Amino acid sequence: MPDFTLSFIQKSLQWHDPVANLAEFSRYIEQISIPTDLIVLPEMFTTGFTMEAPLVAETMDGPSLAWMRKTAAAKDAVVTGSLVIRDENGSFYNRLLWVRPDGSLNYYNKRHLFTMAGEHNTYQPGTERIVEEWRGWRICPLVCYDLRFPVWSRNLASAPYDLLLYVANWPGVRRTAWTTLLRARAIENIAYTVGVNCVGVDGNGNSYTGDSALLDMRGEYLVEVGNQETSITRALRRADLESFRARFPALQDADEFNLS
Repeated sequence: MPDFTLSFIQKSLQWHDPVANLAEFSRYIEQISIPTDLIVLPEMFTTGFTMEAPLVAETMDGPSLAWMRKTAAAKDAVVTGSLVIRDENGSFYNRLLWVRPDGSLNYYNKRHLFTMAGEHNTYQPGTERIVEEWRGWRICPLVCYDLRFPVWSRNLASAPYDLLLYVANWPGVRRTAWTTLLRARAIENIAYTVGVNCVGVDGNGNSYTGDSALLDMRGEYLVEVGNQETSITRALRRADLESFRARFPALQDADEFNLS
């Protein structure tokens, strides 16, 4: 099976300003100089982490999705990140979009809503996890607070994955939890794991220190980003993943369970 090239962007987000954010992400993406398979953006990458959904929500035919389709086609890569989406019934979702170069897409609605910020009062929770197959790799995309819930993140025999990813607006006050849990998820699921956060201060005064990271299946850092704005591109080696899983097949001993 082929290796896989992953790109992700960590930057500050302009509060409630999709036009400015898309322009800035375009600048970073244009600077990716080698072919890549997947471009990962943070949670609510067009607005910042906001509870003012009626002010900023887009529909599934809105300008941000159109931008994602155009960017995916131009870079011949999947583009993913979450947006504030209003569905046809008027409900709001923190929705991760998985947009392919041909314009087709899938999406994942964030399951675990951050009650301490009132996210559950604004958005509807998701009910289904997705695992996407792309260029020979199986990828499970999740959103921010999902990181704290290992059962939802579990690498299941019925829906296995090779790469686990989290898009986030994870504040600096809880950075120890972010770095610790990313490492734990990589180790327990024997999968490459990436967490993509933002930096700066949002419209509510919350400070974000970044700490985006890419880890291998042992929980060892392949990339560890501090609090700077940056774009990272790295290759993931299939042979390393398969070799480690063959030598240490702990997933075959995992407990079976049902989510409800």
